[in-house]
Amino acid sequence: MFNVTFETITPESAEHGDTETAGFICQNVGLRWAIIELGCAGDHIEASESPVTGPRWITAYRVSEDYGTGETENRSLHFPDTMTAASKLRVCRLLGVYGS
Repeated sequence: MFNVTFETITPESAEHGDTETAGFICQNVGLRWAIIELGCAGDHIEASESPVTGPRWITAYRVSEDYGTGETENRSLHFPDTMTAASKLRVCRLLGVYGS
């Protein structure tokens, strides 16, 4: 089962190298729902490692952005510990993860 987390960053929190808020979007869901919740329409998707061989998570950057306040949201899909590196890599390629 997959988890999807989020972080929001404001100009003020970025000044301190921190996030404004963070937490779970969903927990223990299937891959299809996790991909929907990831919101793959962001700037780009990046893995937790480089080169990409079997990442622990992938992050979609700027899934949403409020131009008025400068707040942006990133979302991460966390792979189950039991998932093989080959399966993680297939998901990365499916989603167009940079470097996969």
